[in-house]
Amino acid sequence: MAGKTDTEVIIGGKVLTLSGYESEEYLQRVASYINNKIAEFGKVESFRRQPIERQSILLQLNIADDYFKAKKQIDEQDEESKVKEKELYDLKHELIASQIKLENMEQNVRNMQNEINEGAKKIIRLEAELKK
Repeated sequence: MAGKTDTEVIIGGKVLTLSGYESEEYLQRVASYINNKIAEFGKVESFRRQPIERQSILLQLNIADDYFKAKKQIDEQDEESKVKEKELYDLKHELIASQIKLENMEQNVRNMQNEINEGAKKIIRLEAELKK
């Protein structure tokens, strides 16, 4: 496991120290995401008129909404991936079954060709005996 990382970030104009087992770049991306949310909401007049506590709650709700939407999208993609894996599995088995069937048919053709060749030889032999 990687060591704990401490990094200073700026969130909402304040310098904070974030600690975690993730990389410094990751912690900076998290801070950047929060700052982007603050800036996005800061552009809305009705948001700016709210008390700070309500602004904080609205930001938290919006971030939670983003999280649940992203999680739902991931879950849907996982489900789609499982369906595609099953389809691929089924197609591989169908391909193998078709290859086996083809090999059997090719063997049957070879056997029939051998029978035809043996029959032709027999006909030639019988015709030769008839001529004698």
